[in-house]
Amino acid sequence: MGGVVLAAGRSRRFGEENKLLATVDGTPLVVHAVRTLLSAALTRVVVVVGHETNRVEAALDDGLGVDFSVSADIDVRYNAEYAAGQSTSVRIGARAADELEWDAAVFALGDMPWVDPETIDQLCAAYRRGTGSILAPSIDGQRGNPVLFGAAHFDALTTVTGDRGGRHLIESHDDAALIPVADPGIRRDVDEQADL
Repeated sequence: MGGVVLAAGRSRRFGEENKLLATVDGTPLVVHAVRTLLSAALTRVVVVVGHETNRVEAALDDGLGVDFSVSADIDVRYNAEYAAGQSTSVRIGARAADELEWDAAVFALGDMPWVDPETIDQLCAAYRRGTGSILAPSIDGQRGNPVLFGAAHFDALTTVTGDRGGRHLIESHDDAALIPVADPGIRRDVDEQADL
């Protein structure tokens, strides 16, 4: 199983600054998001970049100390269509997951720095137990992120449109399930400066 970090957006609601480069505890949001997946029991992490690619890659390089050209753990993919919405990044992530022959992919958002790696491990464990082929964490009955999609859904994810990503699959598929976790970070993202 691998992870996909969606980190290509323009973050218009945040203001002039690229929110993925805004810091929490001195570390850019996108670095927190990638570290979370690297800390979980995943084989590899694909980071989908787009807006201000060079700056985002530089932040990842500085924050993780990884040479992406030779890394066995991180693969950076460029989304030339990032301005058309999150679904374009989901499609790239799903194609990468299929190409890498993962059994499942955990899709995480680059603006969610407070997710606990244990939450990802719980999703993966539930998938291995056969709980469902689309798994989302929940807290107090509220669905959160990241979301795990089994390989059976990769083709469907390559056809999503708009800015909803794979949400329609989560909401409509019979084999989707919520996994209760004790992690408030699954519901906490950064949209505006005040969210920091």
